[in-house]
Amino acid sequence: MGSVAGTNRELADFLRRARSQVDPARAGLPPDGRVRRVPGLRREEVALLAGVSTDYYARLEQGRRITPSPAVVEAIGRALGLDAAGRAHLEDLIGLAAAPVRRRAAAVQRVRPGLYQLLEALDGEPALVLGRRTDVLAVNRMGAALFADFDRMPVAQRDYARWMFLDDHARALFVDWEDQARAAVESLRFEVGRDPHDRATAALVAELREHSAEFDHWWEQHRVHQRTHGSKRLRHPLVGDLTVEYETLSPPGDPDTTLFIYTTEPGSPSRRAMDILASWAASGTGMEARPESGGRRLRPVNGRPPRPR
Repeated sequence: MGSVAGTNRELADFLRRARSQVDPARAGLPPDGRVRRVPGLRREEVALLAGVSTDYYARLEQGRRITPSPAVVEAIGRALGLDAAGRAHLEDLIGLAAAPVRRRAAAVQRVRPGLYQLLEALDGEPALVLGRRTDVLAVNRMGAALFADFDRMPVAQRDYARWMFLDDHARALFVDWEDQARAAVESLRFEVGRDPHDRATAALVAELREHSAEFDHWWEQHRVHQRTHGSKRLRHPLVGDLTVEYETLSPPGDPDTTLFIYTTEPGSPSRRAMDILASWAASGTGMEARPESGGRRLRPVNGRPPRPR
């Protein structure tokens, strides 16, 4: 991935696919009588909408080593109808085309003690801490009860996207599995744009493309998504159907770590189902309590021991 032989293939692929998804009529272009051999905008139409020359845009779409100004990048993003995540992805890719750099440290991510304390304080609601590549770094008791006990998985398998595609439980759990799985692919695409040289990310993508036809198909579409909030519809094997809303928080000073908190509407059937699940999780029924945590389910998944109480 990234720049090869003086070109940025990721940038070229993203621009071509984004251009193919734009409806010319909705973009404000009048019919010109010409037959469109492929869907979407032509290169010259993107250039016209962005206010640049066709040759300039063509070289950019070829992944050539040119550095557009922020104003030109914004105009191209607007011409392609990109949302905030798409524009950020475009900026990442163009920045890499200009000067490839490794933006992230390769060191193993660690969850700082304060986040563990926050997870424990949120123990009445499911919560996960995700890192680079959607690696699951920590999960509280309710998170394990609602989704999966990631800390019992082998280290190499503690990844949300991997679980989503390669675990049969995930496919059965999500009523809207296709929507959630597609979002996981698009989030991983966004990650690649931020650091295309990360070997662990490349290995994960290669594994998922090999073992999941759905992942491979959606990966080829090169759409991006940045999860900030949303909802998930679940069919839990213990408490039945429920809908959870999620919000994300990035700790200050640690942009590669994201806290996901899942809640339900007060007084709703989903809230009652969550309360039942909380009671089940607290009782330890079918769950193995750890003496050192007083029977609680807060256990780190990246090898860091719990803080003493």
